[in-house]
Amino acid sequence: MSAEANMTTTNTVTPNTINIDGQDIPFKNGQTIMDAALAAGVYIPHLCHKPGLTPHGSCKLCTVDIGSRSMSTSASDRRTQTKFSVDIDRRSVSACTTPAVAGQQISNDTPALNEVRKTITQMLFIEGNHLCPACEKTGNCTLQAVAYHLGMLDGHFPQFFPRREVDASHPTVMLDLDRCILCELCVRASREVDGKNVFAIAGRGINAHLIVNSPSGKLVDSDLETGDMAVHICPVGAILIKEHGYEVPIGRRTFDLHQVGEIGLEPVILAKARHTNE
Repeated sequence: MSAEANMTTTNTVTPNTINIDGQDIPFKNGQTIMDAALAAGVYIPHLCHKPGLTPHGSCKLCTVDIGSRSMSTSASDRRTQTKFSVDIDRRSVSACTTPAVAGQQISNDTPALNEVRKTITQMLFIEGNHLCPACEKTGNCTLQAVAYHLGMLDGHFPQFFPRREVDASHPTVMLDLDRCILCELCVRASREVDGKNVFAIAGRGINAHLIVNSPSGKLVDSDLETGDMAVHICPVGAILIKEHGYEVPIGRRTFDLHQVGEIGLEPVILAKARHTNE
């Protein structure tokens, strides 16, 4: 076979297939990289993504690299400040918002990317008041589970210890902004699934915060109901149902029994949020 023919064969792109960490992944038209990965059983760390909701790309944990395979380093890249190398010929994108395109060569589970993901997770911990041993969500918390998955041992950065409100005005639901990570899952679930508009994000940068769309700004004056998807979708302990604390004992919670990297955990997580011991 001639060199030209060999090159043609090597560069042949299989229709509707992407490659993640050396594994060929099929995809359907309209799917994102995250959609295709999850459908194929490939875990890409994420906090703000939920199948069925409009992708948002706010947490950036699902960042992957797309591009060539040649490895090089860049002194300005955060990852080169560690012991890991980085490919400057690649571009970093959010897997949950980037469409899958045939022929994409994608790096996902690499030491460099996981180091960046761990740093982002550490920032989320220190930016709020996440005191896991005292939190009702411990064991069911996706943020906590991702931290374990990435090998996070401490917050690394100085704690912010922000002063945030707790809204306990609603008869059945409590809002603890100490733990909110601005993933907007409750915002999207309220609008797209519940057909309401209970939550929104106000402010910018470090002043961004979750608000309640009611005349008083309190949950009691909203049309939020206990059965709403928005109540059960929070990946941390920011939205809690009153009078149901610790009904599922420690040791029987979602991430006591499962790894966050398991595909298809959404029904299990929602069951635990609704306080059923499944």
